[in-house]
Amino acid sequence: MRCFTDSDGKAGMAGHSHWARIKRAKAVTDARRGRAWSKLARAIIVAARSGGGDPDANLALRYAIDAARDGNMPRDTIERAIKKGTGELGAEQYEEVVYEGYGPGGAAVMAVALTDNRHRTAPEIKKIFEMNGGNIAVPNAVGWNFSRRGVFRVPAAAADEERMMELALALGADDVGRDGEEWELRCDPALFEAGRKALADAGLKPSSAQIALIPGSTVQVEGERAVQMVALVEALEEHDDVQNVYSNFEISEQDMQALAGG
Repeated sequence: MRCFTDSDGKAGMAGHSHWARIKRAKAVTDARRGRAWSKLARAIIVAARSGGGDPDANLALRYAIDAARDGNMPRDTIERAIKKGTGELGAEQYEEVVYEGYGPGGAAVMAVALTDNRHRTAPEIKKIFEMNGGNIAVPNAVGWNFSRRGVFRVPAAAADEERMMELALALGADDVGRDGEEWELRCDPALFEAGRKALADAGLKPSSAQIALIPGSTVQVEGERAVQMVALVEALEEHDDVQNVYSNFEISEQDMQALAGG
């Protein structure tokens, strides 16, 4: 297990966390709740369609429901999405497509979409890349640099470093470190459910919990390129079909503060 430190000597994580921090600072989540619920519902529909409507027997569905609950989605909305997935309320057909590309300064970008028409979605995603200083790439052009990991973010005020290290060691986590005002703990996806339970048993409620794509190496972007990079990620996230966006960009604290206040 690794523990990282940032430039100030405090524990910190790299790469994947930058957009999460900027997004929280800009307080964009609540303003986009309707779009977020639509995306959460799609994830539930796809999981229920592929593995059935029982979350106890369908781990992907359980994770999708947990994410929906974390997003404050109403119970009846969740139940309708499950029924759409199982065909009880009429089938909705979505498929997962991963779009890979490069952002300003050569940063890698992975946009995971659920679409009912890839012939419509593909040119729209390509246009978003091009309009924001990037370009789309062929499959696995950047995907080789990412791996699936369970990621939990816990408010720093809720636990000190010693407690987080103890939890991480007990779980068998890969990494734990402080990123701004949050701790970030990463683990093998197979340990994701155990991680949820360990945090709950410790009385800790994560601000987010997901199975994410984590980059193995990062790229530093500065100044105008940092502005363009964040604009690209925002534009991709705003697309109705895009569920998640992952990148390996790093930006300085100075640029991050400027972006958060912009």
